[in-house]
Amino acid sequence: MPLTRDQLAIRASKELRDGFYVNLGIGIPTLVANHVPKGMTVWLQSENGLLGMGAFPTDAKVDADMVNAGKQTVTGVTGHSFFSSAESFGMIRGGHIDLAILGAMEVSEAGDLANWMIPGKLVKGMGGAMDLVAGVKRRVVVMDHCNKKGESKVLPTCTLPLTGLSCVDLLITDLCVMEFDRGRNLFRLLEVADGVTVDEVKAKTKAAILVDRPVQPVSL
Repeated sequence: MPLTRDQLAIRASKELRDGFYVNLGIGIPTLVANHVPKGMTVWLQSENGLLGMGAFPTDAKVDADMVNAGKQTVTGVTGHSFFSSAESFGMIRGGHIDLAILGAMEVSEAGDLANWMIPGKLVKGMGGAMDLVAGVKRRVVVMDHCNKKGESKVLPTCTLPLTGLSCVDLLITDLCVMEFDRGRNLFRLLEVADGVTVDEVKAKTKAAILVDRPVQPVSL
């Protein structure tokens, strides 16, 4: 069975490390805040000026002034802080964020990312995505493997406007997990979801990928 949105977030949370400063993109990545491993200290940063995000609030604890970059209400962990957007982007551009977990519309076999615009649709702009892929130490992308038409979103070349070139380090989809090999300039298949076969991943992936090592079940 393909992974659910929550399972995608759980798998992405496995990339967290104690003491990391982490930026979560809009969409599925925001769910990672609910799955920080117990006993681990992770500082979740939002480019609108918040460091120390916690899990999503219950209805009784909603604070309309406490929001992430996607305008969702959030909570703060002990020690959280607020600051200007300029300071927030100084953290990102200065290389002080260890990990970014982002959504995507398309990813190319060369690790290029398109995640901010579909031509012909009204958008407010790229937001912080361009800065994140350029300034963060490691970039993890979480997305569905295929679009609503059943077409692969992992392509030889992105068809949508790019956010960044060769910037994706790890790709987590509802079918599998692939790590980018910068020496070979291709993604390597590492894990498959329960009930998903390697042949199915290949059939639903337009991009060339490496399958040269044993493939494991997705770690949840």
